[in-house]
Amino acid sequence: MKDKALLFINGEPPKSFPVLSGFGLIACTDGAFHYLKQLNFPLEKLDFISGDFDSHFGSDDSVYDDRFIFTPDQNKTDFHKALEIILQKGYKNIDVWGASGGEQDHFLGNLTVAFSFKEKLNIKFYDEFSEYFFIPKNFVLKNVKGCMISLYPFPIAENVFTKGLNWSLNGESLNITSRIGTRNFAVQEDVSVEYEKGDLLVFVGSRYL
Repeated sequence: MKDKALLFINGEPPKSFPVLSGFGLIACTDGAFHYLKQLNFPLEKLDFISGDFDSHFGSDDSVYDDRFIFTPDQNKTDFHKALEIILQKGYKNIDVWGASGGEQDHFLGNLTVAFSFKEKLNIKFYDEFSEYFFIPKNFVLKNVKGCMISLYPFPIAENVFTKGLNWSLNGESLNITSRIGTRNFAVQEDVSVEYEKGDLLVFVGSRYL
């Protein structure tokens, strides 16, 4: 049984799509619906389109009316509300496209939303440059030799240890206001990261070695 959901949100449209057969649920926010149409995405694959529809325009979309979920709460973003729906449908693993690019306050807001769900959902973001996600206190990145690896504290990560990176951390602390761990790279196939307190957002970039 496919236990992973795919969600498109209203940031930079992907240049290519993941293999859709690997997902048990596929959804988008109302803003993303427009770029999916323009990119000739198979809209019949969408299980729902959600949002307050302030970004939605186009009366020719009535064929999809039964898949529109109106979520008018202005105290939450469309991304937040879509995650709530997916969680209610029983999915815990979610791949998200369209979180970055465009207006950067949206990007930061999307990270904050993902942070608020990190105890309930396993959210992995994808864009044309990297994949990124919050990791637990003890985590192993597999098959990443030659990839750019960035460790970003959110907002702190204390007593950090790494193995398999070109520049290792051996008990140092990271802090968003003073020291972050960006632009490192993996010299081994597997990279382990441990930390004692706080939260870490990890970016895994393309192979360049």
